[in-house]
Amino acid sequence: MIAYKYDKSFEGLLSAVFEAYASKKFPDVLLGENDLPPLFCDEMVEIVTDEERSTRVWKGLERRISKSALYTLPDCWLSELPDVDMLIFRYIRKAIDASQSIEMNFGDPDVMQLAKIWRSVIKERERVMQFVRFQKTADGLFFSCIEPAFNVLPITLSHFIDRFHDQKWIIYDAKRDYGFYYDLTTATEVHFDDKQWDDRGFLSESVADMDEKLFQQLWKGYFDSMAIKERLNPRLHKRNLPVRFWKYLPEKR
Repeated sequence: MIAYKYDKSFEGLLSAVFEAYASKKFPDVLLGENDLPPLFCDEMVEIVTDEERSTRVWKGLERRISKSALYTLPDCWLSELPDVDMLIFRYIRKAIDASQSIEMNFGDPDVMQLAKIWRSVIKERERVMQFVRFQKTADGLFFSCIEPAFNVLPITLSHFIDRFHDQKWIIYDAKRDYGFYYDLTTATEVHFDDKQWDDRGFLSESVADMDEKLFQQLWKGYFDSMAIKERLNPRLHKRNLPVRFWKYLPEKR
């Protein structure tokens, strides 16, 4: 059994693909830097993430599959599902070795599985774009806390920049402990050690705008008044608005 150990980045995965073809040794398992090798591991290969090598693999894939199929790979990577890296590795290998594009070959279990994962990731992306609720801070910054099932925050940025390009904002992923700060020009990744919000993502009164609580009450009142009690459908409501998002929504407070 051959194991590759890498830094668990997408560029590192592409570097691993390059190394496999260069050495003609293909891994049976991919490990993170702190993972223990499996039993009966015959060889451990340390992969160094190399931008030039990862770029060469990416450009090679551009010649073998369409752009839309190509960009599903980093999207699937954001799912963070167990062994998704090995699934992507096998897909890339098949794409490189095949005489024609494999992207529509849904009879292949790896192609089919990646297509399912991609749909789930994109659905979660759409939910984040729908259910983000901003709170205004005392200094005029808008803040939102989320906890998506997948690491989709990076692929929502273009939407929020386009939608709120004239406002400064922070969207923070509480599950992964990072976020992005938009300063009217660019979005920069940020991390906070001293968090000024509670476990439901609501800002503390010391940093919130003085009218923020009033606006939340007005929004909740609007939400309640729009509901038609005779047509309430809790099951449909939970399907369209998953319960895991509720704790970050002022209308559900």
